[in-house]
Amino acid sequence: METSNIWVVIPAYNEERSISGIIRKARKHVLNIIVVDDGSKDKTRNVSEKAGAIVLTHIVNLGKGAALKTGCDFAVKNGAKHIIALDADAQHNPDDTPRFIEKLDKYDVILGYRKPSKKMPLVLHFGNWFISRIVEILYNVKLQDTQCGFRAFSSEAYRKIRWNASDYSMESEMIARAGKQRLKYVQIPIRTIYSDKYKGTTVIDGIKIVLNMLWWKLNGGR
Repeated sequence: METSNIWVVIPAYNEERSISGIIRKARKHVLNIIVVDDGSKDKTRNVSEKAGAIVLTHIVNLGKGAALKTGCDFAVKNGAKHIIALDADAQHNPDDTPRFIEKLDKYDVILGYRKPSKKMPLVLHFGNWFISRIVEILYNVKLQDTQCGFRAFSSEAYRKIRWNASDYSMESEMIARAGKQRLKYVQIPIRTIYSDKYKGTTVIDGIKIVLNMLWWKLNGGR
C-alpha cells in the first residue's frame, strides 16, 4: 500500500525521554508523523519537533482521547486516507506498523492486542479481561484487548467512530461505535514493553469506562 496518505498520530504527555525514539522508528515506515503535546510540562514539544514530527499543542492537559482526536482531525483535513494511532510511552514498537498497514486494504479498523505475559501488571490483565467481556455483552464485539492504543483505521471509518470521550474511555467508545456501524475489524498481536513508569488505564479509569459503556448503551448506543 502507498504510505504517503498514511499518517501516524501520537498523543503525548510528558514523554520527552521516549518520544524521539518513537518518532524515528515510525518514520522508517510512514512519512507523516503528528505528535499532539497534551499540555506537557517537560520538553516533549521541542524534542518532537527536532525529531521531525508535526507538533500540535494543547495549552492544558485535556486527556488522551482529546489529544488523539485533535491529531486525527488534523490528519484528515490534510489529506490522510488512513491513520495509525500510537502511544508515546515506548510501550508499543513502531516497527509493528507495517503489519497494520498491510491490513488497511481489507479492514476498516485494525486493533492491536497485547498478549498476556508475566510482565503485564496484574491489575491491567484483569481490567482488560473484564472490560472486554462488558464490550462483548453490550455491543456484540468480541476482542481480546479493548484498551490497547495501537490502532489503525481509514479516514472514512474515523468519521463514523469519532469519539466524544476525552480520557481513556475513548478506546472503548471507538469500539462501541465501530460495532454499531458494523465496521469490518480485525485484531493483530503486538509486542509490548512494560516499564516502571507505566501510566495507562488505572482501576478508576476502568470503572469510568464501564460506567460510560453502560450509559452509551442506555442512551441508544454509540
